[in-house]
Amino acid sequence: MGKRKIEIKKIEDSTKFQITFSNKRDSLIKKAHEISILCDIDMVLVIFSAHGRFYEFCSCARSQFD
Repeated sequence: MGKRKIEIKKIEDSTKFQITFSNKRDSLIKKAHEISILCDIDMVLVIFSAHGRFYEFCSCARSQFD
């Protein structure tokens, strides 16, 4: 058995949306961290949630947003 293809569409259920957003956000930050180490690059990732919350990842020694 292989992976099933899923239809990409907006999640209407607020509970499922919040869980998915949190998991995907964490995965995206982890991937950004991995890429910055593997490729020896400085990387900045900025995420704004649907509620206007701000999340950032910076692989630099000092964040430019401080």
